[in-house]
Amino acid sequence: MKRLWLALFVFPLFAQGLKTKPISGEQIVYRSGYSLSYNEQHEQASWVAYALTADQVRGTVKRINDFRVDPEIKTGSASLSDYRGSGYDRGHLAPAADMKWSTTVMSESFYMSNMSPQNPSFNRGIWKRLENQLRQWALDEQKLHIVTGGVLKEGLDTIGENQVSIPEYFYKVVLDYEKPILKGIGFILRNEKSEMPLEKYAVSIDSVEQLTGIDFYYSLPDSIEDSIESIVNLSAWFKNQ
Repeated sequence: MKRLWLALFVFPLFAQGLKTKPISGEQIVYRSGYSLSYNEQHEQASWVAYALTADQVRGTVKRINDFRVDPEIKTGSASLSDYRGSGYDRGHLAPAADMKWSTTVMSESFYMSNMSPQNPSFNRGIWKRLENQLRQWALDEQKLHIVTGGVLKEGLDTIGENQVSIPEYFYKVVLDYEKPILKGIGFILRNEKSEMPLEKYAVSIDSVEQLTGIDFYYSLPDSIEDSIESIVNLSAWFKNQ
């Protein structure tokens, strides 16, 4: 029954043409509040996707630091010991603060499959600023569709016994699929401290696709996908800046 409920939760999102294309050889896991594609080679998700609404941003569930191995990953996920003493944060991909609308989704956000090694000054600095900005946009626009992850490639440094890759860059792509204005934006940020404005890291969704090799929102009608993903209109997003 639980699996059926999760399917009913996720499939309406897919039916709107907002699905991220599966990656060959990776396991897709559906959660109550997000889905992910697990990359065994890098011991983390290639992408984590979820919708974020204004009502969800207003949730009141408190954070619980319940970091733990993900039992759903067939090949085994990264573990807490991989990060211990590494100097890197267990950086959330789907942020815990976006999951405060349910105790279940809050808890599930602490599976290690939703973590990636992040420089502490990055995780607690510009990455946090970007997460806060997306929550504000969700309040303004009522609903966003978000996909996020590290840029995974050959030759990255690793941590821990499971050899968890340390991404040099992280990305987010954001889609506002609500009328009257459909729009999208992407961000590519280096895994390091930065005091630069978020606008400096804004790119088109197409640019993120080219860097990651991931096809976001691939089942949108071509005319809509091309117009949303090929350009970024900063004034449509950063309205008061």
